[in-house]
Amino acid sequence: MEQPSQIPLFDTPSSREQAVEDAINELSIGTDEGDRGAVFTKRAVVDAILDLSGYRVDQPLAQLRLLEPSFGEGDFLLPAVERLLASYERNGGSWTSAADELSNCIRAVEIHGPTYRQTKDTLQSRLLAWGMSHSSAKALAEAWLVQDDFLLTNIEGAFHVIAGNPPYVRQERIPTPLMVVYRKRYKTIYDRADLYVPFFERCLDLLAEGGRLGFICANRWLKNKYGGPLRAKVALGYDLLYFIDMENVDAFHSDVIAYPAITVMTRRALSEGAPPTRVALKPNPGAESMARLASALLNGGQDSDARITEVRGVANGRDPWLLDMPNQLRLLRRLEAEFPSLEQAGCKVGIGVATGADRIFIRTYTELPVEEGRKLPLVMAPDLVDGRIQWGGQGVLNPFLEDGTLAPLECFPRFAAFLQEHREAISGRYVARKNPNRWYRTIDRIDSSLRTRPKLLIPDIKGTATVVHDCGEFYPHHNLYYVVSDTWNLRALQTVLRSSVSVMFVAAYCVRMAGGFLRFQAQYLRRIRIPQWENVSAEMREELIAASEAREQRALDEPVFRLFGLDEHEGALASTIADGAQVRPVSRAK
Repeated sequence: MEQPSQIPLFDTPSSREQAVEDAINELSIGTDEGDRGAVFTKRAVVDAILDLSGYRVDQPLAQLRLLEPSFGEGDFLLPAVERLLASYERNGGSWTSAADELSNCIRAVEIHGPTYRQTKDTLQSRLLAWGMSHSSAKALAEAWLVQDDFLLTNIEGAFHVIAGNPPYVRQERIPTPLMVVYRKRYKTIYDRADLYVPFFERCLDLLAEGGRLGFICANRWLKNKYGGPLRAKVALGYDLLYFIDMENVDAFHSDVIAYPAITVMTRRALSEGAPPTRVALKPNPGAESMARLASALLNGGQDSDARITEVRGVANGRDPWLLDMPNQLRLLRRLEAEFPSLEQAGCKVGIGVATGADRIFIRTYTELPVEEGRKLPLVMAPDLVDGRIQWGGQGVLNPFLEDGTLAPLECFPRFAAFLQEHREAISGRYVARKNPNRWYRTIDRIDSSLRTRPKLLIPDIKGTATVVHDCGEFYPHHNLYYVVSDTWNLRALQTVLRSSVSVMFVAAYCVRMAGGFLRFQAQYLRRIRIPQWENVSAEMREELIAASEAREQRALDEPVFRLFGLDEHEGALASTIADGAQVRPVSRAK
C-alpha cells in the first residue's frame, strides 16, 4: 500500500524556482472567487461530512489529527474547531494547557492571502470567546494555519480525518509554471483534470491507515476520462464508504455551475476486506435532514428524505464508478461478463471530421469553388430528423488524397486558390502552427472511403438514443459519431443501439450535460455489449433487421431482450433505467 508522500515531492517557499513562487504569489493576491475556485459550503452539509468522517464530539478528538486543505473562510475549519474544543473539554482538557496539547490536532492550508488573514482573525476571536488567553489563541492559530499552495507545501505526518471543499479550478486558469510542477508531482493530473483531482491525490496520500477523507466536490471525475487515474488510485488501497449525490441540491452559499457529490473514503487496513458503499440519492439539504441522513448512513438505516442503497465493487481499476442503483450494476456486470464489447464484436466506433475552422472548410456543397475531388457532402447533427437523414446541403473541403497524403496544391488550382484566399485564418489554427508545411490539413485526417461506406450515425449530445443509417452518401461532421462493421448487419445493429439495453450502458457510464442530456461519445458507446454476429440465429437476425426503424420502444426492446437472454425482471429494469435516463421532448397541445 502507498505511504503518505514526503519530501522531496513537497517543499518550502525558499526552495522553489522563482517562476513557481511568482505564480503562487499571483494566486495568493487574486480577488475573484470564481478564478480561485472558491465555493462556500452550507453548515448543514459541513456537519454531515464531519459526522461521516468520524470527527464527532463523542470521539476523543484531541487524539486525532484533522487536515483542511483549502480552508477559505472557514466553512469546515471553524465547525471542526468547535467540535475539537467541545470534545477536549468533555474529556477533562484544561484551557491552560490547550495551546500545547492541541497544537498538533489541526492543519489547515489556504493559498489566498486576504482570505487567510480574515479567517485567522475570526479563528482567534472564536478562541478568545471560548475563554482562551490572547497568547494561547495566537499560538494555536499560528500552529494550525498555513498560507501556501497545498499541492506543493510540505506537511508532516498522517491524518485521521481530512475534510473540505477543494477548489474548482480548470487547468487554463493556473499559471503555466505552476501547472508544469503539478504535472511532475501528481500522477492523477490527466487530460483536462480540474485542480480538485490532485487535491484528492495528495489528501489520500496523507491519510493514516483507517483514516477518512470527506469531500464535497464536482462528481465528474467519478465517470469521465480524466478521473481514470484517480479512480485507479482509490481502487488500489482505499474504499468509498459513503456517497451522497448532491446534484440539484442547494449545498452552497452561492450558485455554482457544478454537479456536486459528497464522497467519504478510507485508507484500507491490510487485514480488512472492502466494505459496501452506502449511497444516498437526492437528499434534502436542510440541517435536520442532513443530520438524519448522516445518522442513517453511519448506522445502516434508512432516511425519509433520501433513498439509501448499498453497492459493492464500486472501484475497479480505472473503470467509471456506477453508483446509481445496485440492481443496474448487477445487470451490467452480468452482461459485461457474458458478452464482448462493441469493438470486440467487430464494430468500429469513430468520430467525424474536426477542421479547426468550420466557417472556411464547411460551406454549401454546391458553392464550394474547388474541384469535385476536393470536397465531400457533409452530414451534421441537425440533419438527423425523425430517424432519417434530411441533408442540409453542406460540404467539407477535403485536403487529403485517398492514400492519406495531403493533396499537392499545384495539382488542384481551384482548391489552391480558395485556400490562399483564406490562408491567414487557416494558418492561425493550432494544427497549422504545429506543422507549417501542412498548414491546410484538417485537424482529423479525412478518409474519403468512409463517405461511401455504410455506417450508423449517432449525435454526441442527445436526449434520446438517435441512431441513423447512412447507406454510404455522406461524410460525418465532428459532432457525430459513427459505427461501421464488417461482421454485423448494420440494420440489426441499429436496433440494438437504439434499445433500452444500450441506453442503459450509456446512461451508466456517461457524464451528463446540463439538463440531464446523455453523451453518446465513443468512450461510452464502446462500453455497450453485443453478441458475436456468428452467434446470432438466422431467425433473430431477421427480427433485429425488421425492427431497425420501429417507432415504438417496445418493438425495439422485445427482440433485443431475447438476444441478451434478459428475464422479465431484467427487461423491466433496463426499460425503467433507459426511460428515466432520456430527456424526451415535451409534446405541446395544439
